[in-house]
Amino acid sequence: MFKYAVFLILILQSLALSQNLQLHYDFGQGRHYFTSTIEMFKPDEYGSTFFFVDMDYDNPGSKSMSLGYWEFARYVNLSFVRDLSVTVQYNDGATIWGPIGSVWLGGFSYPINLGFITINTDFLYAHFEHARSPDYQMTFVWFKSFLKDKIHLMGYMDIWSRDKSEGGKKPVLQAEPQIWYVLNNHLRVGSEIEISRNFLPFKGWKAMPTLGLKWVF
Repeated sequence: MFKYAVFLILILQSLALSQNLQLHYDFGQGRHYFTSTIEMFKPDEYGSTFFFVDMDYDNPGSKSMSLGYWEFARYVNLSFVRDLSVTVQYNDGATIWGPIGSVWLGGFSYPINLGFITINTDFLYAHFEHARSPDYQMTFVWFKSFLKDKIHLMGYMDIWSRDKSEGGKKPVLQAEPQIWYVLNNHLRVGSEIEISRNFLPFKGWKAMPTLGLKWVF
């Protein structure tokens, strides 16, 4: 479970709850393990800060932690353009087999109002560790509540470019739509589906569902 990349800034200023802990059981092909995610989002007078940390528990034999991954994003509002902000982001992680590799990103963020929903959109320059040339990334984050705030639909989609082994670039897509049912002020139960294309270590399209619990602090 990445990005969110978790995603994301899930709700920006529209959500008062700023920190949560999630536990998912992954039913994807060849996976069948737990993933924990902690997210924090905090707005302030200058913009907002977001980070999340994912940990997979699939160490052969013991099922202890096999992967750790985190993303950090800082957004600064631009006073001369309404709703436009600049952002600097950093992603990194490691597995029991070695490092994932770091990524620095920078660019602009702007909410796109579609009428029935607002999509928070990042347009980013990306510098992947060991990449042969610069890359791009676009991030789309959404949130919508229904049934008097009992159902939450949220998630993100990332589209970026990466080096191909034979030269040139290829597009990569990774998305995590989520649905949560609000049991009380703190507890939610729900699911997400990690949808990806050309996302390592897979080729082509993959869809991996989970069942999850979320505790909001």
